Amino acid sequence: MLGFVSMLMDISSEMIHALLPIYLVTVLGASTLTVGFIEGIAEATASITKIFSGALSDWLGRRKLLAALGYGLAAFTKPLFPLAPSVEWLVAARFIDRVGKGIRGAPRDALIADIAPVGLRGASFGLRQSLDTIGAFVGPLAAIGLMWWTVDNFTIVFWVAVLPAFLSFGLIAFAVNEPDPDPSRKPAKNPLNLAAMRQLGAVYWRVVAVGIVFTLARFSEAFLILRAQNIGLNAMWVPAVLVLMNIVYALSAYPAGVLSDRIGRTRLLALGLVFLAGADLALALLPNLAGLALGVVLWGLHMGLTQGLLSALVADAAPPSLRGTAFGYFNLFTGLALLAASVIAGALWDAYGPQGTFLAGLGFALVSLLGLLAVGGGLATEGK
Repeated sequence: MLGFVSMLMDISSEMIHALLPIYLVTVLGASTLTVGFIEGIAEATASITKIFSGALSDWLGRRKLLAALGYGLAAFTKPLFPLAPSVEWLVAARFIDRVGKGIRGAPRDALIADIAPVGLRGASFGLRQSLDTIGAFVGPLAAIGLMWWTVDNFTIVFWVAVLPAFLSFGLIAFAVNEPDPDPSRKPAKNPLNLAAMRQLGAVYWRVVAVGIVFTLARFSEAFLILRAQNIGLNAMWVPAVLVLMNIVYALSAYPAGVLSDRIGRTRLLALGLVFLAGADLALALLPNLAGLALGVVLWGLHMGLTQGLLSALVADAAPPSLRGTAFGYFNLFTGLALLAASVIAGALWDAYGPQGTFLAGLGFALVSLLGLLAVGGGLATEGK
């Protein structure tokens, strides 16, 4: 059920996100550096908010209320996108929308960790990620159809995107039931103090280090959209980039999670970085439709082999009473890394073009692979 909640919200968000970079650049006249800054700030805002909502869910000993609040805030801010008259308004809308994502993210992931059997954590996070990602390609597909039907009317597409957001909020509010708290588990008194940070343990902080180096190598998917436009893809078909990426992502996330429960997580994470390096290489050196398709498919495989597995590693490593806080810290640090990566990518694009951005991504991916090999041996849980 939580997967379907995520799927509906992603349909809404990706209908907007698939067109927003092009709308900013071609309609409102923003630079690619501005796009990178907006995307980085948006995701970093979500990640910073997660630390507080995650810790609050540990303190309350309850998860659903905060998750529903976050989905509701995102739903009620979706109308700002079609109404926004300027870049500043869109920045505000994106900011508030991501605050909602931040509020819901850590409590929802902690709730999944609370529910999932230990031996099925990878599969559980992979299933939610797959359903979430189905929404991430249905949304751009809907955007393509609506752009064709409305003759490139961005505003109408943004208004249609409001509907699935409110359906998502209704589903979590009325159809998701939180299990009763474990009476033997005492809620954390202050999940954000130094003692709680130490209680999370060395293995958990190694997982955070792995997440940071992964995120530095993966800037916003907005740059895949801009690359599609750069090689001459028509605006109506640009969302197909996210459709293709997310189909691959959705098909690979659940099998990767199931496989990680059997053979461990680290080897699959390393393979995901190899796919990311290949994607950057194709996107940098093959400026045609075939190169774009290859790069996008490899990017989707990388996402499927890494994102659910990183969440499962956090659940493996964190004490049950601090799971919300653990997901919050993880998303805080990886969100700051995504901000840095997206701003750097936008600056490189403005200075050196798309080749500079994707070749830099290739370098970060290779460095991240070395970092994973250096710290991966300390991930003693390995999904067991």
